[in-house]
Amino acid sequence: MQPPEHSLRRVLNDEVHARPPLRLGGAQRVVYLAVAHEAGERAAHRQALATLLERCGATVTAEHPDHVIAVAGPLRVKWQGHSEFTSYTFCAPPEEGETPAEFLGRAGWNAVAASVPGQVLVAACVELRPLAAEQPPPDAFRAEGETVVGGAIAEGHGWAYADFRIRADGFTHFLVLNHAMGLGQAGRMVQRLLDIETYRILALAAFPVARSAGPSLAAMEAELGDTVERIATAGPEMDARLLDDLTRLAARVEQLHASTRYRFDAAQAYDAIVGQRLHELREVRIPGLSTIEEFMQRRMAPAMATCRTMARRVDDLAGRVSRASGLLRTRVDIVRERQNQALLASMNRRAKMQLHLQQTVEGLSVVVITYYGASLVAIAARALRAGGVHIEPEIAEGVALPVVALVVFFAVHRVRKAFAGGEA
Repeated sequence: MQPPEHSLRRVLNDEVHARPPLRLGGAQRVVYLAVAHEAGERAAHRQALATLLERCGATVTAEHPDHVIAVAGPLRVKWQGHSEFTSYTFCAPPEEGETPAEFLGRAGWNAVAASVPGQVLVAACVELRPLAAEQPPPDAFRAEGETVVGGAIAEGHGWAYADFRIRADGFTHFLVLNHAMGLGQAGRMVQRLLDIETYRILALAAFPVARSAGPSLAAMEAELGDTVERIATAGPEMDARLLDDLTRLAARVEQLHASTRYRFDAAQAYDAIVGQRLHELREVRIPGLSTIEEFMQRRMAPAMATCRTMARRVDDLAGRVSRASGLLRTRVDIVRERQNQALLASMNRRAKMQLHLQQTVEGLSVVVITYYGASLVAIAARALRAGGVHIEPEIAEGVALPVVALVVFFAVHRVRKAFAGGEA
């Protein structure tokens, strides 16, 4: 007996077996299409694949949410779904003089091409040929230009050539000569070449973004420099306007950051995959040719460096705007604090004046209450005299005056003391 199995155990275990390469032996032609699509179009690609497999009568031999492998006689079809693109790989023995487009037509692609959403990002054709000789012939790969790169791959068990040009037929062509590679190794090498072609295009997709963002970024950097200079020289009366300018600039920088961040981050990830796949080729130099790794590093490195520099500049600009805004807000807060202190001092003075006035009024109130108290005593004395009691109202009023004054004074003093004790 053991605890129940975790719900993700098999999913995580099978992840290392996902997207297996095709096992290739003998002479094979591999035609590969990578179709860029929107996030919600994966289902349409899956439906197109089902239609394709039904038309060519293929049998699914491996199925996964992100990849499918099917076989129809000598034809093998591999489908892979990715976040930004979907790839279709068709593999079969070549026919003499057949173009990649004719090969796709033979595989049934033309029947579903119109229903596939998105745009073709990569179209590549790999010719895999067995070679018994110890060295390939000098003219093994025919290119349309002067750029031919290649090297011995798999530590000398085969050779790979490419020119990385889109030819008149719309495809980028590779040649792989298999000298001593097994079925699995040959399939992995072909898959790595296709990955290099795909992910280099995806990595370079950030380069136009970097170039288009350059002028806007330079203008915002100059605007920030001017604003910081005004912060250093302008008086406090300009702080509100400067803060408003910085707020608008921060919004523009954040908009630029949001529009470029994903592409720049994706370019770094794709560039890392290209570097890994190049390393996995395990190339050995062919005299007179640049290796594929050297070619990629020489051609891609400046573009990737530009993208990384642009990403750092955007981040740096956002940080500088934030620091300038914080500095200006601190200065505005100090000015407001001084204004608040002056306001509090003014309120304190007014409170003291009110206290003095209140104390004056309290002194007058003792006199007024004493006057009315003595008047009441005089009225009472006159009433008693009218009733037959011999008493002089004026004398009674005069005698009562100091008594009433003392009583009123001590009563007011006691009330004030009680209020003071309650506040404490």
